[in-house]
Amino acid sequence: MSSPATSDAVVVDHLRVLRGGREVLPDLDLRVPAGQVVGLLGPSGGGKSTLMRAVVGVQVTDGGSVTVLGEPAGSPVLRHRVGYLTQAPSVYGDLTVRDNVRYFGRVLGRTGAEADAAIEAVALADHAGTRVDRLSGGQRSRASLACVLVGDPEVLVLDEPTVGLDPVLRRDLWDVFRGLAARGRTVLVSSHVMDEAVRCDRLVLLRAGRVLSDSTLPDLLDRTGAEDAEHAFLALVDEADSREPS
Repeated sequence: MSSPATSDAVVVDHLRVLRGGREVLPDLDLRVPAGQVVGLLGPSGGGKSTLMRAVVGVQVTDGGSVTVLGEPAGSPVLRHRVGYLTQAPSVYGDLTVRDNVRYFGRVLGRTGAEADAAIEAVALADHAGTRVDRLSGGQRSRASLACVLVGDPEVLVLDEPTVGLDPVLRRDLWDVFRGLAARGRTVLVSSHVMDEAVRCDRLVLLRAGRVLSDSTLPDLLDRTGAEDAEHAFLALVDEADSREPS
C-alpha cells in the first residue's frame, strides 16, 4: 500500500463552508500528520462533522481546499484509501452483522476472514449472526465501524465513534485506533468527550468553526496551565472571548 507523499495525511487550507447563509467554517486551516490519532474535540455544533465531511469530499464548500494523501478530497482514487464513519449507523438493517461486513469487504476486495477479524476488533463476534435492526444503537454503530475497518483504509475519518458506549467498550475501541496508528494508518476522530483527549497523539480544539488549539495534550496543558483538556478548552474559550470586541 502506498504512503502519502508528505508527512501530512490531510491538509486543509482556508476552508470556508456556508449553510443557510451562516458561516459554519469561516476560514479554517489544519494539518493532520500521517500515522497519528488526531482528536477533533469541541462542543456539538462547533463544525466537527462539517469538517469531516469536507475531508472525505461529501461537503459542498465555498472556498479553500482540502487535500488527502496528496489528492483533492473526494477524488475517485481515494475511495479505497479513506474510510468514513458517520454519526448515524450506515449498515443494512435486514442483514446480519457478518453479512454487512462481508458485503462491504467484497466491494473492497477483502476476504471473509478479514471481515470476521473486523467484527472481532469491534467486539461484535457474539452478535455476528444477528440482524442489525435487532441490535442496540451502540452495537449498530460498532457494526458500521467494522464495515469501515474491513477495507483497511490508510486514513480513517470517524465521527463520534464512541458515543453511547460504556467505558470498557470505549477503552477497547481506542486501543483499536491506537493499533491502527501503530501500523501507519491515520485516524481523525471527533468527540465532545474531553477525557478522550488523553488517548490522542494530537488535539484540535474546535469552537464555532475555528481552531482554538492544535497541539499535543502536554503542550496544551502547559500553554493554559490547566489540569486537564476540559479546563484547557474552557481557558481557551475565555481567552478567545476576551479578544472579541465589546
